[in-house]
Amino acid sequence: MNFLFLTSFGEIATYVLYIFIAVLVLLLMITVHEAGHYFAGKIFGFGIEEFSIGFGPKIFSRKKQNGEIFSLRLIPLGGYCSFVGEDGENDDPKAFNNKKPWQRIIVLVAGAFMNYLTAIVLIALMFGFYGHSAIMVYKTDGASETESEYTLNDRDVIIKANGKNVYLITDLMNAISGTKKDEKINLYILRNGEFQNVEIVLAGDADFKNLEDSETLCRALGVYYSESEDGGVDTGFRTTGIQHGFFGTIGRSFEYSMRLAGTIFTVFRQLFTGMMGISSLGGTVTTITVTASAIKTGGLWSLLNIGAFIGVNLAVFNLIPFPALDGSRVVFTVIEWIRGKPISRKVEGIIHAVGFALILAFAILVDLQRCF
Repeated sequence: MNFLFLTSFGEIATYVLYIFIAVLVLLLMITVHEAGHYFAGKIFGFGIEEFSIGFGPKIFSRKKQNGEIFSLRLIPLGGYCSFVGEDGENDDPKAFNNKKPWQRIIVLVAGAFMNYLTAIVLIALMFGFYGHSAIMVYKTDGASETESEYTLNDRDVIIKANGKNVYLITDLMNAISGTKKDEKINLYILRNGEFQNVEIVLAGDADFKNLEDSETLCRALGVYYSESEDGGVDTGFRTTGIQHGFFGTIGRSFEYSMRLAGTIFTVFRQLFTGMMGISSLGGTVTTITVTASAIKTGGLWSLLNIGAFIGVNLAVFNLIPFPALDGSRVVFTVIEWIRGKPISRKVEGIIHAVGFALILAFAILVDLQRCF
């Protein structure tokens, strides 16, 4: 009994550690984002009131001689870099809204830029240590008793599909989408230690419902697929790495970051068109738990990979022109630049406040719907 208790306690303690690491990853990306705003603001002489990581009650706070406050707050769901006169009129020449529009735009996009730059660095480290991401066929479905030159084999590593580099499962889906059963696709693979071009005959139609349709992909390529009673899915695909030289690593790091960004845009499109349900999304809590599970399973590789994904995600998401996000503030600034005068600061402030409330409510909603 005591042994079982210790085992359970040890498992809980280990998972708590992974949760803690996941929170640190998220806070790192938030800090990088806000640091982008902060340093861009300092370059152009913006007055800064507070640089905060987290929301809610202060855990730690320090005030500099120039009046800037640096604080760490209790709830690790975000952060902010508060500028003087950001949401209203102010006579201070250092106030946010008194600065030139092009300077404000640079400050606004600097956060997303820093997130994206950090993501590329993490990807380069991941590719440098483990090789660039590729999809390995861990297990075929066994429908064919003998290996054929027109079928995938166990341990095949798919590097390209129809001439397109494959880093993610979504890359493979996009490359063969629309191909029908018994049609051939061209793959560049690593098989038995040798790189080679092969033709594969599809065992099923590659008509994907959305980015989560792994069943159709597996059926089309003759790869193992299984669903458990609790709704879990296991496929015969695994992620592996292929080593390249320095310049190859850097080049593929930029391409991989663009693939991640493309996946995010595809998710948005499929959500708006109804191809993907809201149940596929998750808020901050889901992000932390998924990150913790990934780190537990994949170690440093997963830590770097999911850190890069969060970085690209934050960069893309914050530039969406939705109220309260940086992209929306850029739109208001551009309108002011064109008109020669701003939209009512009070009206803009109300719009951003409502937008923030909607984003927070939505994040809580998508987390709650995963619990029920």
